[in-house]
Amino acid sequence: MAEVRTTAGVVRGRDEHVFLGIPFAAPPVGPLRFAAPARMQPWDGVRPALEYGPPPPQPGRNAIGDDWLTVNVWTPDPGAALPVMVWIHGGAYTIGASGSPEYDGARLAHEGGVVVVTFNYRLGVEGFAQIAGAPANRGLLDQVAALEWVRDNIASFGGDPARVTVFGESAGGGSVASLLAMPRAAGLFQRAVAQSVPGPFFSPVLAAGIAADIAAELGAPATVADLGALEPDLLVAAADEIQNTLASRAGRWGPVALRGVMFAPVVDGDVLPTTPWQALASGAARDLDLMVGHTRDEQRLFSALTGVLGQVTPDQAAEALRLFAPGPDGERRYREAYPSAGAEELFELVLSDWLFRMPSLHLASAQAAAGGRAYVYELTWPAPGMGGGFGACHGLDVPLVLGNLNGGLPGMLVGSPPPPAAEVLSAEMRAAWTGFAAHGDPGWPAYDGEKRLTQVFDARSDVAPYPEEASRRLWQEFAFPVLSPLPAAAP
Repeated sequence: MAEVRTTAGVVRGRDEHVFLGIPFAAPPVGPLRFAAPARMQPWDGVRPALEYGPPPPQPGRNAIGDDWLTVNVWTPDPGAALPVMVWIHGGAYTIGASGSPEYDGARLAHEGGVVVVTFNYRLGVEGFAQIAGAPANRGLLDQVAALEWVRDNIASFGGDPARVTVFGESAGGGSVASLLAMPRAAGLFQRAVAQSVPGPFFSPVLAAGIAADIAAELGAPATVADLGALEPDLLVAAADEIQNTLASRAGRWGPVALRGVMFAPVVDGDVLPTTPWQALASGAARDLDLMVGHTRDEQRLFSALTGVLGQVTPDQAAEALRLFAPGPDGERRYREAYPSAGAEELFELVLSDWLFRMPSLHLASAQAAAGGRAYVYELTWPAPGMGGGFGACHGLDVPLVLGNLNGGLPGMLVGSPPPPAAEVLSAEMRAAWTGFAAHGDPGWPAYDGEKRLTQVFDARSDVAPYPEEASRRLWQEFAFPVLSPLPAAAP
């Protein structure tokens, strides 16, 4: 076993290459509940770093311990000064944990020659609910604290604090986009990879309304004093109750209720001054290297999970187009742009575009338009698992990028055992991600508003003009604004 000194004390890893469950902030409980992350108090002696820290409170997991804010480090060479890649997991800002097997960083670190860091951050009510007396976006503040820990400690694990890349998918991609817009995160990383960036960013009024409904389930106001007196599991259960009736609240909360989006970063004017698209368009990340992408069939996974895959009716497609297509004549324009598409394809297209594909593309476009450097990719390789019905669905890029192709959702999507094509594509994507982390160049030309060159990852990968041109044109004038309650519902 290897021992490493951090700013808070000495930790002992499993060996010189793996260190798990290192606190990067004090447990956010007791008087620190719903507060910005506080500095970890130093410890005496040697602290074991042998097991993942407990996940933060969330549905489907029992709360075990309160050291929710921990980091994990995989290093191929503790004596080197290697590029650092910091992974931010997804999960709708509601679920997820760095200790999940699909986020193991060993393969990416050792085959890519990088130090990989993963970490937990507060989720759901604890991390993102708008609570009176608490700072907004506590989950994002946790992420900043984790990056500060990397800055202050990663050299002791063989990482170069001047070559830090943040990367994440889904809510992790939205977190990466948020960090690009946050003054508190300035200087903590030099490169960023935003995978499947979600479009929803909430106004304080919308976030406070959702928090008030959750608190009302418990007969309490949404204040630090009232919610802080309740066990975290009670708040998780109350949020679950609201989640189960979310669609019925669309008259107040708008499209996010129909898409099951309860939590998102809040554009509060302080922690997050503006949306990532506005920030990048104004040049906030001009000096950073950015890679952005999405999968072709983002919606397909959600269609499967909600039982509508292969069952979408013309009425359902029409409603989705009416609610989510941009502009007052969005439905007509979609049908004209995709004249041969049936109900299921139109349903998937507009929901994929609204939630992930077009927000991701717009982030890259904003960066390029402001004079920054952006690289764009799309994953089009169809997942062979479960009979191939998932296509290139949401989340397929995660096992391919991290190289963990077996078990759980990765095994379901990729197939078990993974076919040779999956291993080849995974190696290709890992090389692109680690090359970008090392040199700022993933291996294909930067994106611009004219050629719009895009890396298309498939069984035979290639560089081509952005493939989803019809959708790009439909959404090119859309601003992805901060989401607020519907006008009739606003107080």
